[in-house]
Amino acid sequence: MSRLAPAKINLFLHVVGQFEDGYHELQTVFQLLDWCDELEFETTRDGSINRAVPLPGIAEQSDITIRTARHLRRKFPGPQGVVIRCRKHLPVGAGLGGGSSNAATTLLALNELWELGLDLAQLAEIGVQIGADVPVFVYGKNAWAQGRGEVLSDISIPEQLFVIVYPACQVSTKRVFEAFRGQGYREKCSLESIEALPGSNDLEATTCRLYPEVHRAVEWMRDWGKPRMTGTGSAVFMPIENHQVGEKIMAKLPSAWTGRICLGRGS
Repeated sequence: MSRLAPAKINLFLHVVGQFEDGYHELQTVFQLLDWCDELEFETTRDGSINRAVPLPGIAEQSDITIRTARHLRRKFPGPQGVVIRCRKHLPVGAGLGGGSSNAATTLLALNELWELGLDLAQLAEIGVQIGADVPVFVYGKNAWAQGRGEVLSDISIPEQLFVIVYPACQVSTKRVFEAFRGQGYREKCSLESIEALPGSNDLEATTCRLYPEVHRAVEWMRDWGKPRMTGTGSAVFMPIENHQVGEKIMAKLPSAWTGRICLGRGS
């Protein structure tokens, strides 16, 4: 079985509080992209759960697809295992949700292959135990999100072309939130009011301070429009009118960086 695991961007990201356990309370809009990792799943009869090939820099015990598969098998014991192959296209530590998307895709695929009969709500409940962004990928559609990012509501947003720039810099979400803590929180907004809000990311300034390469990417893209960082970074995105504009930007991209013209899904 082959599945695509899409990336996401946060059209805005507001930090509106902090929970008793230390995690921050967020409000954001997720838009899914046509930039994807490719995953392949093949069941095994001996119950083993392994990777088909190594991923550079990611040990098997740390691989989120393997951890997700083992977590699901512990919750629902059975005779079958799986071999997972990941063709990685999304950069790691970029705020594009690649790990969460891979986890969600693993849940969806194994629910079918192992004939578990779980619905999307049940899979999302399992997914949030793995990561707060996993549920949005389980449902596979754009969403207005609150809480830690796992409380989802449907939202209507148009299809949009973006340029995504990755400045060859992996960002630690934990480090960014720890540095941000105590800087003050926004007032909560409503779903009805978000269209009137400017697109902004409350974590961008902190990330740019901790990771100068992200700051350079944001400033470089200002020559072309109004860039925003997605998630806790390091990827920076900007809406564009057409592919020709994107190609002009890509032609000027610094050699150490990578970029892509992506289509954001409409909903």
